[in-house]
Amino acid sequence: MSLTGNWSYPTAMKFGAGRIKELPQACSAAGIKNPLLVTDRGLATLPVTQSTLDILEAAGLGRAMFSEVDPNPNELNLDAGVAAYIAGGHDGVIAFGGGSGLDLGKMVAFMACQTRPVWDYEDIDDWWTRADAAAIAPIVAVPTTAGTGSEVGRASVITNSKTHIKKIIFHPKVLPTVVICDPELTMSMPKVITAGTGLDAFAHCVEAFSSPHYHPMSQGIALEGMRLVIDYLPRAYADGTDLEARANMMSAAAMGATAFQKGLGAIHALSHPIGAVYNTHHGTTNAVCMPAVLEFNAAEIKDRFDMAAPYLGIAGGFNGFRDFVQELNDSLKIPRRLSEMGVGDDRIDELSAMALNDPSCGGNPVVLTVDNLAGLFRAVI
Repeated sequence: MSLTGNWSYPTAMKFGAGRIKELPQACSAAGIKNPLLVTDRGLATLPVTQSTLDILEAAGLGRAMFSEVDPNPNELNLDAGVAAYIAGGHDGVIAFGGGSGLDLGKMVAFMACQTRPVWDYEDIDDWWTRADAAAIAPIVAVPTTAGTGSEVGRASVITNSKTHIKKIIFHPKVLPTVVICDPELTMSMPKVITAGTGLDAFAHCVEAFSSPHYHPMSQGIALEGMRLVIDYLPRAYADGTDLEARANMMSAAAMGATAFQKGLGAIHALSHPIGAVYNTHHGTTNAVCMPAVLEFNAAEIKDRFDMAAPYLGIAGGFNGFRDFVQELNDSLKIPRRLSEMGVGDDRIDELSAMALNDPSCGGNPVVLTVDNLAGLFRAVI
């Protein structure tokens, strides 16, 4: 292990029930006077969104909204969002919702005044330096789920609608200026979304904890994030109005996204192409893949999970943890196979090649190849 790393941590976060009322002050702190709220189609008409627009309107900030956002947002959504931003003369973005709304909102703020295609800013080497940093609009992020943690991220995942490949677009200034984490906004999530997003946060923590890279701060955050999910996701699933459980899950989501600066791995390398090709829910896909990936990485991660398991309240070390993950999935009604989500086994070679090119591969403790990725796909499909 090389004791070197590049570390960055989250931004200003306003955490607590009812703090959505502070959205106008957050816009002021970010220098936004004419915001565009970007969210997904499903959220657009719901009371949680309309009441947020009411808060903005009452503060003299208008109620402009763009919601043509797919579950796996693509460059077509982005182009439409940028057009709406420019047409409205906006000076900043409120990225609102789950991972799709947050990711696309951040990209609208990023791309509104750039001159190159979005793919030129993929998270490869120093491609982010191609962007005009001064032209990136300020962003306020408001998560309404507890999963991706995109509200504290410096990147977005955008699917290429032509190639069906997910790309990670990165720039340091994509990190929102202010984040409002109000757990009351998550209380209306249905059980299936509570489970899928919660297990997405868990996957982020598990993969960060498993990554071989050196980042002891992220390692500690990943461990505590896993504990919060283990303790509070079953409660949030059983009773969506359990505010303590919702708050702790919202914390776990932000912690997972902070922790995975240390790296992701095969879970995400598998789920990214699956989501791009079959349009599956990202967190649920991660959850289905997790037990097989844990078994695949067992030789490299057993010792660290042997140490972590007692803290997590799990008996049996790594083996107990691996078995617990499957039991947790089952209790939350997660499918055991991706075939139950409409994924076929006729494109494994194509998916394996796509997975090998995913940047998540670099954080897996076992070196990934086309052959062993194909084996993992067979194990989960």
